[in-house]
Amino acid sequence: MKTLLISTTLATFVATSVFAAGTPGAGFFQSWDENQDGMVTLPEITEKRENVFVTFDENGDGVITAEEYVSFDEARAADRANEAQGGKGHGNNANRVKPSVGMTLEFNDVDGNGEVSQAEFVGQSGAWFELLDRNGDGTVNSGDFGRP
Repeated sequence: MKTLLISTTLATFVATSVFAAGTPGAGFFQSWDENQDGMVTLPEITEKRENVFVTFDENGDGVITAEEYVSFDEARAADRANEAQGGKGHGNNANRVKPSVGMTLEFNDVDGNGEVSQAEFVGQSGAWFELLDRNGDGTVNSGDFGRP
């Protein structure tokens, strides 16, 4: 079952690149816009982050260790490599915080102990949402992607 969850999550990360070719942010919306309304809300981000956490907590102990984070980082790296090959994805502006920063160990390890609890990972949903919502309108939408 765990293998199926990891495979599904990896496919989601990789699949976002396929849809990213046309519109800035399209890959993000394909993966994170649960109700497909063209906007991603904080509740959608929070729910998806809960699912992502469960997928990468390989032993199910409620913590993603630095060792478990290796699988997570590999999935994100594969997504970025596919995005670079075929799509515009999230944009490449150097002045822009890339959405992937919200998935890093450093961003999510709030207490600095070298691992990320589920409470930390899910608790960082709001902080990540603020980084994504560049135009400050309370949703992540197409206006938050592309050039500033």
